[in-house]
Amino acid sequence: MRKIFITLFSALLFTFVLSAQGHEGHDHDDQTTHEHADATEHDDHGCACHHDEKYDAGATAFHHIADANTFRIWGDLYLPLPCILYAPEAGLSTFMSSKFELGGHGDGTKAIDRFVLHHGTVMRVADDKFPMGEVAVECFTSRKEGDEDVFQVIYQGQCYDLHKKSTLDGGVLGGGITSYYDFSITKNVFTMILGLILLLWLFGSAAKAYTTRDGQAPKGAQSFLEPVFVFIRDEVAIPFLGDKYEKYLPFLMSIFFFILGMNLIGQIPFFPGSGNVTGNLAVTMALTLFVFIIVQFSGNKHYWEHIFWMPGVPAWVKIILTPVEVLGVFIKPVTLMLRLFANITAGHIVIIIFVSLIFIFGDAGESVAGSIGGGIIAVPLTLFMMAIELLVAFIQAFVFCILAASYLGAATEEHHSEHH
Repeated sequence: MRKIFITLFSALLFTFVLSAQGHEGHDHDDQTTHEHADATEHDDHGCACHHDEKYDAGATAFHHIADANTFRIWGDLYLPLPCILYAPEAGLSTFMSSKFELGGHGDGTKAIDRFVLHHGTVMRVADDKFPMGEVAVECFTSRKEGDEDVFQVIYQGQCYDLHKKSTLDGGVLGGGITSYYDFSITKNVFTMILGLILLLWLFGSAAKAYTTRDGQAPKGAQSFLEPVFVFIRDEVAIPFLGDKYEKYLPFLMSIFFFILGMNLIGQIPFFPGSGNVTGNLAVTMALTLFVFIIVQFSGNKHYWEHIFWMPGVPAWVKIILTPVEVLGVFIKPVTLMLRLFANITAGHIVIIIFVSLIFIFGDAGESVAGSIGGGIIAVPLTLFMMAIELLVAFIQAFVFCILAASYLGAATEEHHSEHH
């Protein structure tokens, strides 16, 4: 009964936290801090600070799953993170994110060497006429350029376009190389460092217990880690890798516990600033690259023959199958990357959308009855999704691990003759 009460209390607390953040972070397409909501129109430049009270559930959801240069602790309380920024014409700039002097909605009230903080993310002023050094900015707004939203900062009554971060997606995801590069410790990086420290402590405690409690029943961290370790070894590594399982077991365990740890940290109800680590394509791509490289370097003669030669298959069939097999080498890791990213991201978005029902029905606080009605619907749906997400955290770590093991098994499998 006590465990059930704790679970329900944590879920309700999580719903409250998301609700508070959802209200604070609404309308992220065209919003500014409340302090500047009544700023005067600047007719000369057609530029003004606007504040639209209309609640945008989609923008709120994407804001919460995105990476940022700030780590929210509670409300408008942030943990400052190191900013490491490089612009070719200005050189390297290093400082803490608190130097931006955060206001509401994760917006900075100061510009540093043409860098500004908008929605918790560092951006850079595109106009070289904007002053260097530290200057106070009024607020942020945006304009439409085709289907794209171009964010702007208002300084001395004039709007200045902002560049987003440089990305190497070639424009596929709407990014590209801009005027600066961000090597900062973002909230996802901070979460990974925190997760690494927790995992080191957990495994260190278990290792110490094995030496001091030799021959005794598992206790504490041992009682959690040992069954999981044995399960992955006996149900994943040995069936797929056979006698070679010991060579690859440390790698499989590393990716399993890393993914599981990051998933679970993202589920902590009273830890609103935690990053959406495994829901970030860069992270899942890095994990997949490790799998891809190890698989290719572990591939034996039989593995490569099956891709490029396929013994016993007619030559005209090889012309068709070889390109398919070669594509499969690259398609498998891509699906591995997207599966983890999509499942974790979708769960976070669904939970935030359910909580957003409170503000949709309540017209962002205008209707108390609507808010109560939205809460009656949102709370049980959120509790249900949180339970599902907890299950998904384990399932996705297991699926990624078992698929990695299957790829390694296919690459290292020995050729067996028909007679054998």
